[in-house]
Amino acid sequence: MSTALDSAARHSGIGPGSRPRAFGLVVAATSVPMFMATLDNLVMTNALPVLHRDLGASVEELQWFVNAYTLAFAGTILLASALGDRFGRRTVFALGIAVFGIGSVLAALSADPSQLIVARTVQGIGGAGIFPLSLALLSGGVSPERRPLAIGIWGGVSGLGVAVGPLVGGAIMEGWNWQAIFWLNVPIAIIAIPFALWALRNDRGARVRLDLVGTALIAPSVVLLVHAIVRGNDDGWASFGVIAELVAGAALLAGFVGWQARTAAPLVPLRLFRDRSFTVTNIAGFGFSFGTFGAIFLLIQYMQVVQGASPWEAALRTTPWTLAPMVVAPLAGMLAPRVGTRILMVLGLVLQATALLWLGVIIDLDTPYAAMVVPFVIAGVGMGLVFAPSATALLATLHLVDHAKASGVNSTVREIGLALGTAVLTAVFLGAGGELVPDLYVTAARPAVVVGGLVLVLSAIAALWLPAGRADAASVIASNPATRAAQDGSRRAVRA
Repeated sequence: MSTALDSAARHSGIGPGSRPRAFGLVVAATSVPMFMATLDNLVMTNALPVLHRDLGASVEELQWFVNAYTLAFAGTILLASALGDRFGRRTVFALGIAVFGIGSVLAALSADPSQLIVARTVQGIGGAGIFPLSLALLSGGVSPERRPLAIGIWGGVSGLGVAVGPLVGGAIMEGWNWQAIFWLNVPIAIIAIPFALWALRNDRGARVRLDLVGTALIAPSVVLLVHAIVRGNDDGWASFGVIAELVAGAALLAGFVGWQARTAAPLVPLRLFRDRSFTVTNIAGFGFSFGTFGAIFLLIQYMQVVQGASPWEAALRTTPWTLAPMVVAPLAGMLAPRVGTRILMVLGLVLQATALLWLGVIIDLDTPYAAMVVPFVIAGVGMGLVFAPSATALLATLHLVDHAKASGVNSTVREIGLALGTAVLTAVFLGAGGELVPDLYVTAARPAVVVGGLVLVLSAIAALWLPAGRADAASVIASNPATRAAQDGSRRAVRA
């Protein structure tokens, strides 16, 4: 009897002797650190014009304040997921929070752009231990019946970070200075670490050897590809350096895929891509991050450079966009099992694309703020409809033991999308003669924002290939062999 139960528990990713945790504690312990990291990313975007003035940072350095984080995140996230599977997801999750807090201290103490870029790299390494493991710990810590609701709340908290990030950043910079936006993370990290250690189980995945070769291939490939795009306008797309980086990055990426197919313990089990829901969710997630956050990078600065808003005023003006996901994401999480994840994601991507194309057409030197409110609301609703259903679709048919690596892959894809979106749309902006002065900014921002909208149109088309994703509680359990095995083992034990 106990053997059957232990075997079922091992297959579900839950170690013997673990005890269930209260739903609210699991949601809070996994969501608060993720909120901290989300908050900081958008605070950073809102602070870029101030950093340009105070640190004398160039446009290229401004995007590296964003990309240093996302590249470090994307390059180490798969390793963090593997470490979580081997040494305990809660352990690596707590270490990620600690590293993120240390990076925040270094960022606050930075005196020049180079120091801030290094500090943001440290934050990215910490974030790699937070994002994927928070979703894996949440998924494994609640019952399958309540998982869609939990993921919806988790998505809502992420939306809250989107919502209050610019507001907090604007308020802090208005009353204090840009360094305070990083000091804010320190008390959150200090509280979040012991709370996570107390409230969460230290679940593990398969205990296999770490794929250090895979890590050594994927991290530099991402850095080389994005760096080549960032420097393309300055050095010339036909220059030897840019072409060499693109070729080297592509070769390393191809080597990574080949190695993953051969090694016994891959960072990315390629078998996961046989799952249509997993594959299409990643494709759509890449396009969502590319188009949305690449455009946000330019639009938040438009508010300040062209419309003359202060950081605080710019934050208030974007609240119709940023507050909507906080409300819509939990509702989408609850609706997903009934109406299906596909329809919600397609609708969300279409709304987001519509909003960006609308904004790309209307922004001008004298565009009134009132004209931007409706597309901002549409964009916010679209974001909220993508956040929670995409997380549900990602894990819907996978074993619990695969959730950390699956979340790691998805977070990596999204961060690469964010980094490439910021780099490509900035390249479009600079290629159109963009500078941080009103008339040149508007002329160049329009085509860049439109490109972001078109990428979202393609993402919506890709999302049509998702499975419908409808499920009631019984079918959710039945579709997950690990959960079914655990439940069957429990029934046999009771009958015995």
